[in-house]
Amino acid sequence: MTAFDLLRALVLPDGRKWGEAAADFQLADAQAVLSDTGPPYSFLTRSRGSSKTTDLAGVALALLLTLERERLFWLAADADQGALALDAIRGFVLRTPQLDGALDLQARRVVAHSTGSSLDVLPADAAGAWGLLPRFVICDELAWWTETAAPQRLWEAVSSAVAKRDDARLVVLTTASDPGHWSRAVLDHALEDPMWHVHEVPGPAPWLSEDRLAEQRRRLSESMYMRLFENRWVTSEDRLTTRDDLLACVTLDGPLDYEAGHQYVIGLDLGLTHDATVAVVAHVEPAHGSEDGRRVVLDRLRVWQGSRTEPVQLAEIEEWVEQAAGVYHARVVTDPWQAAGLAQRLRVRGVQVEEFTFSAASVGRLGSTLHVLLRNRALALPNDPRLLDELGSVRLIERAPGVLRLDHDAGKHDDTAVALALAAYHLIEEAAYGQAAFVPTDLLAPGLRDLVSGNSRNGRAADPPVYGKRNFCDCPRHRAEREALQ
Repeated sequence: MTAFDLLRALVLPDGRKWGEAAADFQLADAQAVLSDTGPPYSFLTRSRGSSKTTDLAGVALALLLTLERERLFWLAADADQGALALDAIRGFVLRTPQLDGALDLQARRVVAHSTGSSLDVLPADAAGAWGLLPRFVICDELAWWTETAAPQRLWEAVSSAVAKRDDARLVVLTTASDPGHWSRAVLDHALEDPMWHVHEVPGPAPWLSEDRLAEQRRRLSESMYMRLFENRWVTSEDRLTTRDDLLACVTLDGPLDYEAGHQYVIGLDLGLTHDATVAVVAHVEPAHGSEDGRRVVLDRLRVWQGSRTEPVQLAEIEEWVEQAAGVYHARVVTDPWQAAGLAQRLRVRGVQVEEFTFSAASVGRLGSTLHVLLRNRALALPNDPRLLDELGSVRLIERAPGVLRLDHDAGKHDDTAVALALAAYHLIEEAAYGQAAFVPTDLLAPGLRDLVSGNSRNGRAADPPVYGKRNFCDCPRHRAEREALQ
């Protein structure tokens, strides 16, 4: 008897055999997973209630009873999901008379007496998976594993382990999730790679009643309903951007050199140990087809990642920012609380540094600016994996009525998003209100250069003006700041 024949003979809770009750998509998935001739890896998606755990339990049992002395692994989203897997296996054993006494059901392990094969059920945060040599791996609800480092390491361990055996196979069966989740990248790879079989089943399970679906639609958010019951990869309502809008902004092949006639800004978000330090060089330019006729272009991106044992060296950051400011004739915008000392040293060296004080309102303006640019596809971005991953995982959350803030998923960061938002906000604001021409320091006479950089003629550091080399325009914000300086 083949594994597929054995699966068809397993008894369901209603007394029918699995093969009698299975819908066409269930039969097709089982045949693809159990075939010895097709692609060794399968990525399958179905909506909630579409018998995912039950079908995987049947597949696992069929393999245990037909493979000789092999190790199988079932990786679940968490311990509770793993318990459901074992319950489903136990149910098949109890309901199918031919399986009486055929298996040893343990707390997290199932062993087949006749073949000596075993199945270990592990939660996604389990450790020690790098030494495995599996014959078969099941990844249950991969798109709902947490986005912390441990589950991703486990996925990397087991997905690479199956490559060590020519006969090893792997199956992912999950409901669609947020396209910003790391599993979406796995699916995108599977769609392009001939070693993968992909089958996504759209819509609700055919046996779910319309009344129950209607109740779920009323109770859940639209994005959650679409994921769970329509099996669609849908962005959360609080995401900064959608996957489609983000990818539409990827129009650059790489860094761009300085071009006369553009006004450049360097957004700098400083982090020395846990967070990264990110500098973004950007400019704004006319763009046909955008909502307001302009777009922000990310010319250059630089990231420094430190740790507790090896923090980022400020001298290296200062050197790069000073050089970039000179090459692009750009000013720097940063958080004064994070970078007060760095900003002062840059000013002494002739770099114009503007302070952006972070508050509930100002952070909301940053997030709103970036959200609108992405929504209108008015950003020009390079195809940088770190940048795209971060922008795709950032959230724009309303903490209080009308008060927005940038946030990110667990295990993710928003440093690049903040640096880009700092530059974009200032560029967009100035394009709206108007700005006098910027004169690079190296084109000024020595006396004026000292004045605007905050240096006095006797060599002592004077109190630098808030906007250094920049002339004030007559917008409300600059008018108020000019009056405050007088």
